[in-house]
Amino acid sequence: MGKGRLEAFSDGVLAIIITIMVLQLTVPHGTSFTALAPVVPILLSYVLSFVFIGTYWNNHHHMLHAVHTVNGPILWANLHLLFWLSLIPFATAWMGQNYSAARPVALYGVVLLMAGIAYYILARALIAHEGKDSPLAVAIGKDFKGKASVLLYAAAIPISFMKPWVAIAIYITVAVVWFIPDRRIEKIIAE
Repeated sequence: MGKGRLEAFSDGVLAIIITIMVLQLTVPHGTSFTALAPVVPILLSYVLSFVFIGTYWNNHHHMLHAVHTVNGPILWANLHLLFWLSLIPFATAWMGQNYSAARPVALYGVVLLMAGIAYYILARALIAHEGKDSPLAVAIGKDFKGKASVLLYAAAIPISFMKPWVAIAIYITVAVVWFIPDRRIEKIIAE
């Protein structure tokens, strides 16, 4: 079956997720810059999550561009990914309001971990459908960044119970690593 509906649906869900996150930002009372101080952690959590959602959208777009068709398992794998991504606004809001507390920081990590696993499952479903010699399979290769990200999320969760700031630093590190453009799929498609 064609991939157009899957792409359109995923784009719509990701747009809604970003909209929900921005609607959770509250305007501070007062007009001075000091009035912004209480909302800075919430705003920074939003920025971090926006980068994650943007990265997933970008990589999802590239993956689907590299395939010709989809099947039932791919549709379910995509829904699995969207489910975990849809929890990011909740986890973002809780962590933003309680950035120094272990449980909100750990929950944020659990959501990121599960989204990372779901993305990996989607990539494997696409490769299984397209073939191990497909352009997508060649482009993804051993997927070091994807696997390392999942391991870092998994490590950050228990760390958040000892040092929440260290866990947040790990999440930021993963976001920065993914923010650097990954041109593997574009390069393979261009060839």
